[in-house]
Amino acid sequence: MTIKTENILKLNNGELQLYKLHLACKSGHEQPLNVYLQGWDKWVGWNEWRRNKNDFNRQYIFSLIQFYHEPNKWLFGGIFRVVKRLENYADTKVGYELELVDLHKELIGRLVIDFFRYQGMRGRSYLLESYYKDFVVSEILKKPFDGINFPGYENIHLDFPDLETVFKYQKNDWKGALENVKGVYVIVDKSNGKKYVGSAYGDFGIWSRWAVYIGTGHGFNDELTKIISKNGIDYARQNFRFSLLEYRSMRIDDNIIINRESYWKEVLLTRGQFGYNKN
Repeated sequence: MTIKTENILKLNNGELQLYKLHLACKSGHEQPLNVYLQGWDKWVGWNEWRRNKNDFNRQYIFSLIQFYHEPNKWLFGGIFRVVKRLENYADTKVGYELELVDLHKELIGRLVIDFFRYQGMRGRSYLLESYYKDFVVSEILKKPFDGINFPGYENIHLDFPDLETVFKYQKNDWKGALENVKGVYVIVDKSNGKKYVGSAYGDFGIWSRWAVYIGTGHGFNDELTKIISKNGIDYARQNFRFSLLEYRSMRIDDNIIINRESYWKEVLLTRGQFGYNKN
């Protein structure tokens, strides 16, 4: 049975004209969902930022975060009151000063909404009354969203910021699965299509190996180290995507993993101009 969002988030119809709808979507290389997971102040800052255009020219902002790993899903990001608009200050700060209101704040990060943002909807700011009745409850999470759940070994396909979130929250489902397997993985550089094939064996599982990438951006691989040394770890955040090619029990002989790593280097042509592997 379909449940309309308006039956959960009670806003009087006569008050909808006081709200602007903020559909927070990807900007540059940043996903607002990842910004939200980085900390509350960062998420508030995402809402406070503005261009020269005064997008939020009403008393309140009703914020939704694109749940980008699931189509047409949005995470409730709170309701903010616009305290003041800032512009042309000596420090060149242009934006909004916002205050979170108490209304429905217990559902921030928990309420997932179904809403199809059709192609003609450009920008980020809309009149709430034009779309509010179209919102449908998808689910209410038991606790605020803290990152993507472990999808199974065969379905690991994560951009660097998503992997950072997994390690930030030390998600037990991911950690329990990855710290107990050896395996072969690939890192794809989305800026040029080049790939790096690596492996985890010995006493260290995939979890421990990938933790090194989170700390450094490059995992101490020669070619990746050159890139990160030159461009900083933000290059990894913008461009690196991790996938697990195959996994094995921690009891398997290390030579099998090493041979499989070599196999995938040959298959994906990652030695030379098509990749970042040197041997």
